[in-house]
Amino acid sequence: MNNGRARLAAGILEADFGNLYRVVRKLERAGADRLHLDVMDGHFVPSLTFGADVVRALRRLTRLPLDVHLLVDRPSTLVEGLIAAGSDSITMHVEAPEPAERILEALRAVRRAGLGPGLAVNPATPVAALAPFREALDIALVLMVDPATPGQRFRRELAGKVADARELFAGRPHGWEVHVEGGIGRENAEVVGGFGADILVVGSALFERGHDVAREIRLVKALADEGWTREIGRGEPPIPRESWSVVATLPHPDADELSRTIERAGIPTLVLRTGPFVPGVDAERVVMVPASAEIFARKRFGLGFAEEDEAL
Repeated sequence: MNNGRARLAAGILEADFGNLYRVVRKLERAGADRLHLDVMDGHFVPSLTFGADVVRALRRLTRLPLDVHLLVDRPSTLVEGLIAAGSDSITMHVEAPEPAERILEALRAVRRAGLGPGLAVNPATPVAALAPFREALDIALVLMVDPATPGQRFRRELAGKVADARELFAGRPHGWEVHVEGGIGRENAEVVGGFGADILVVGSALFERGHDVAREIRLVKALADEGWTREIGRGEPPIPRESWSVVATLPHPDADELSRTIERAGIPTLVLRTGPFVPGVDAERVVMVPASAEIFARKRFGLGFAEEDEAL
């Protein structure tokens, strides 16, 4: 289990496609949190990669989430096939030459399927271009290099766009992520982590000859969390993603009602019995939320704080 906040999506374009099974198993053992799949059509960008068939093949090989990134002219035409192939999230480009209404409907189709809808911005595009689609988004992907030009290096001056992307989701307590892609590795993980990147897409750095993939993944995630601690946390480490917090202990019916109320605000909950099962006794329940959403939930629903928190 990962104890930190930052997560790594392994971009597989540099991998050996002749032996995907071996590649996937190696990434799983090394600690990759998901696979990032760049689907290119040879029009939106010069390169031509793969489509739903490869996504379907990878779905059979792994339980890791499949994070699909569409660098194509007409993303709306591919969404249905990619959903059926087993994608977990589908991110399109706001620059794609399709009507905004069609892009919006494609994003909504991804969400209706229970997957994560996302939009990406190229280096020359401001994050503000995503604002009209805000309510349909769970993912904002910020590119640090121009995808149409191979061989580029990470552009540090663009890292502030990660903070802009986080601001896009201001007021939404849970269920969104900011991804960053393009020349990401140990050299700049701390920089993008300091601006609040949630998912770091790492490609070629994982497949360089002589690199220990597991060590590379640990380093990238640890450095991103160090950046968060220094900049956003002001010395306090980030809340681990898997952490849950108790926000109330209530009789069973009241706990269920509070759980439904919190979930209507977009925050997942767990309702757990406070003690062992005893026939004829309906024990109290604890209501839990992700630790990252605890403060929001307590304030929004008047659940109070522990004494030590009130003193802060």
